[in-house]
Amino acid sequence: MAELTYRDAVRSAMREEMQRDERVILMGESITGYGGSYAVTKGLVEEFGPQRVMETPIAEAGIVGFAVGAAMGGLIPVAELMTVNFALLALDQIVNSAAKFHYMFGGQFSIPLVVRTVSGFGQLGPTHSQTFEGWFASVPGLKVVMPATPADAKGLLLASIRDPDPVIFIEHSLLYSTRGEVDAEPDGGLEVPIGVARVAREGSDVTLIGYSRMLLQAMHAAEVLEREDGISCEVIDLRTLRPLDYPTMVASVQRTHRLVLCGEDWRTGGFGASLLAEMQDRCFDDLDAPVQRVAMRDVPLPYSRELERSLIPASQQIVEAVRRLN
Repeated sequence: MAELTYRDAVRSAMREEMQRDERVILMGESITGYGGSYAVTKGLVEEFGPQRVMETPIAEAGIVGFAVGAAMGGLIPVAELMTVNFALLALDQIVNSAAKFHYMFGGQFSIPLVVRTVSGFGQLGPTHSQTFEGWFASVPGLKVVMPATPADAKGLLLASIRDPDPVIFIEHSLLYSTRGEVDAEPDGGLEVPIGVARVAREGSDVTLIGYSRMLLQAMHAAEVLEREDGISCEVIDLRTLRPLDYPTMVASVQRTHRLVLCGEDWRTGGFGASLLAEMQDRCFDDLDAPVQRVAMRDVPLPYSRELERSLIPASQQIVEAVRRLN
């Protein structure tokens, strides 16, 4: 085991897969110089050459369109989009091509494609601080992955590259510098299965469900509630948003009888709204209180640091939601 940053864990997964399988190629804007917007691919072009680490024009529709064609032709492309905000320019290629071709052509084609992109905020303004994972998770034919830890970032990216279906792999900009223990051995059994949630903390009084950055906020909230209120929180890390691991979530609610959903998505129409409806339906007889949801307020995120902080959901909002249940 080695302690790696989230950024290095993602890079390690790509390097190992490129070493293992010559069909794996990378493509994206500025990935051969600085290493992309967040320096994740730094050094890979020197190791694998420009035919496998390809610089693209600033044209997201072209990047994903080319990647879909490459996947249909037998390659395994990992396409980087600088942020998930720019995925709007490639929605047709993602939703109407990558997600549909296997079904439309009767299984003749698989689309082993990974679209790596970044969610997050940090004085980036309203058009660069959005979170669209719920949109992609609503599309049949796509898999959506949002790891919270370095170990899962590596393990889930390994699984995503090896998966025969298109995967939207969303990293969080504020997690890149976080550190954690990661298996440093190539192909050392580190692959994390897509669609399997993780019980990050065991508890008996309330279930907190989160993913990506909000998993860390839920863990902090659980510590505060244990220390100040004597409330034992079980924390579930979804890890993947499609497919969802409902058995793990339902089993937890059956133990705790209370549920708080923790996300950064907008309250109206966000991923958490769909999850709340499904969990309410599956756990109605087990719930002793209404399901609580922590989410982003329905406004464009401002550039001002103080206004941004007032809108971003964090551990304090989770603590308050749990206290409303007791």
